[in-house]
Amino acid sequence: MKMKFRAHDTFFIRKGWLNKGMKYVYRKPNVFVDKNENPMDILGIGANMVKSLRYWLQVVGLTEENKSGQRIQRLTELGKSVFVHDRYIEELGTLHLLQYKLATNKENATAWYFFFNEFFMSEFTKEDFVRSLENFVLMNDENFSVALRSLNDDFLCIVNTYLSRYKTHTGKISPENNIDCPLGELGLIDILNKEKKIYRKTTPIIKDFDPWIILAIIIEQSKGKREINLNDLLIAPCNIGRIFNLDSISLLELLHKVEKIGEIKIIRTAGLDVIRINNDRTFQECIEIYYKNIEI
Repeated sequence: MKMKFRAHDTFFIRKGWLNKGMKYVYRKPNVFVDKNENPMDILGIGANMVKSLRYWLQVVGLTEENKSGQRIQRLTELGKSVFVHDRYIEELGTLHLLQYKLATNKENATAWYFFFNEFFMSEFTKEDFVRSLENFVLMNDENFSVALRSLNDDFLCIVNTYLSRYKTHTGKISPENNIDCPLGELGLIDILNKEKKIYRKTTPIIKDFDPWIILAIIIEQSKGKREINLNDLLIAPCNIGRIFNLDSISLLELLHKVEKIGEIKIIRTAGLDVIRINNDRTFQECIEIYYKNIEI
């Protein structure tokens, strides 16, 4: 199993970064590797931030780059949809999609994948998380070596991704440094005790979810199956239950929203606890319908 840690260079996603990154990738696919023009000058950020932005664009599913040859970037199909319909990342549906792509990226955002899919503590400290992540790494590849500092930095970056800085810092934060990550709007982590630095996973507001976004994720994770067990939706890695910290009640609430638009049928009779997907749609088709609906 391939794993990657601290590739963000300690920088979480800043507001405006993804929009800026998509814009320049669209204009100039080799923006990050051009030997003739300095990407720091083009993007207006420092060298380490350039490296971080290049990483974030890929792990949230907006861009992809060649694995060999010149490492130029291009917008993914999801990236094209976001760039056309919500390039400033203002819609919660877009944030839900970015969270989905990030939390399921086992290879390139391993700490995020682990946090949402394999780390089962609902209340935790940094030490709890890092110890569990160390064990996860060893269980998956005993020959894989990763510095403890990298795991600690990943934890801090996760916290800064989902929590406002005013919540995590005991002192006052100057306006210049109070730059939060857009994914903080999702409400997936809260802090229980600021002094002891105890955190907890939280369930986001269900009414904020659009049924077409949920359907898109269900379809992509179903891998062609038309019937899916409710328990799989709740606890299977990379499914909506895990990546959004859902319990069984909030999961059913979300599924009822999708059922209301006629796209699934919830079946809880004759010993079954499944959903049936009614129509033959793709992940990308659902996303396009979502954006079309919000633009009406």
